[in-house]
Amino acid sequence: MTAQQISEGAWTRRGMLAGLLGAPVLLLAACDDGAKRGTANGPAASPTPRTSAAVITVSPADGTTGAPFTDPVTVTVAAGTLGTVTVTDQSGRTVAGRLAPDGTSWTSTDPLSSGTRYAVAARAADKDKLVADADTGFTTASPAATFTGWFTPEDGSTVGVGMPVSITFSKPVTDRRAVQQAISVVADPGVEVAGHWYSSTRLDFRPEQYWAAGTKVTLKLRLKDVQGAPGVFGTQSKDVSFTVGRAQTSVADLAAGTLTVTTDGRVSAVYPVIGGAPDHRTWGGTMVISERFTETRMNSATVDLGSEYDIPDVPHAQRLTTSGTFIHGNYWSPSSAFGKANTSHGCVALRDVQGAGDPTTDAARFFASSITGDVVEVVNSGDRTVDPANGLADWNIDWADWKAGGAL
Repeated sequence: MTAQQISEGAWTRRGMLAGLLGAPVLLLAACDDGAKRGTANGPAASPTPRTSAAVITVSPADGTTGAPFTDPVTVTVAAGTLGTVTVTDQSGRTVAGRLAPDGTSWTSTDPLSSGTRYAVAARAADKDKLVADADTGFTTASPAATFTGWFTPEDGSTVGVGMPVSITFSKPVTDRRAVQQAISVVADPGVEVAGHWYSSTRLDFRPEQYWAAGTKVTLKLRLKDVQGAPGVFGTQSKDVSFTVGRAQTSVADLAAGTLTVTTDGRVSAVYPVIGGAPDHRTWGGTMVISERFTETRMNSATVDLGSEYDIPDVPHAQRLTTSGTFIHGNYWSPSSAFGKANTSHGCVALRDVQGAGDPTTDAARFFASSITGDVVEVVNSGDRTVDPANGLADWNIDWADWKAGGAL
């Protein structure tokens, strides 16, 4: 090979190598050029969104704990008009409210509950229809002082025609109207039922006449967050239902020495009885059986009569007054005394045996025929009419006076 051939071959290889090395350079140059065009010719930036001029304010403020549950929720807007406002509690119940005519404020009309979480969602628009939203939450306080109402009769019970609804409050009530408005008694078949306050701690309800047999009665307590006295709030929201059984009333004529029992309009029994002695006469008037005991202890010391008696096993005893009047069995007096002499310390007594084990005695038969709420009227006792507040003696108040004793 000549020198010229060698030289030409070398040039050829150098040219090929230069060609191979030059290709990527051109490729990179082409990529760089494209990138520069993309930057120069890309889409224009989006315009900044406009913000609504409407400003929403919620009270209680977002995150508040211990908010007063006696105050309403308020939502106001500046530089705009409210569209929607929704307030819901932790169970999803919606709180009703009212929008002002000019659309600049909203106020809740339903009462709030104590110790409850609430969520508020509000929307408003400014004059340019631009929308503003507010989503807040707060928790109401629990009351520092509370009261409850203990009631009789019990839920699901069957009672006699004379049973009133009696509620005893754990703390004195000063706002009787507010408390009575939060309580209703509904009867089926319908009949007017009215309330009567005996004191700041006792409110009873009854119809004008005894309940009709078979009546269904419902007590509706809506005392939760009702202010019964300054700073003292109720805690209950519940229904209590009971049924009136057969109609049974009894008349104890202590001059005749008899107890006459009438069941569903028919005299069902007549028993000889013993009433109160001249120095311990039995209260007169209409009383209602409030408690029943197959056997119970009776001690004179508990009714301010010293140590005159202490009988550990009085049989078939049924309470008529809070002060200690019962209609009960008596095994310690001779049989000849029943219907003939009044020798008790104020109770009405029927023949019985010790241990209450004989179902055929007069006291056992009367006890078996009775239920809580049955009426026992005492006549010719020689004593004054029982205080209506002494037990469940509500029927000794006439209807006009009864209604006048209510707060509504």
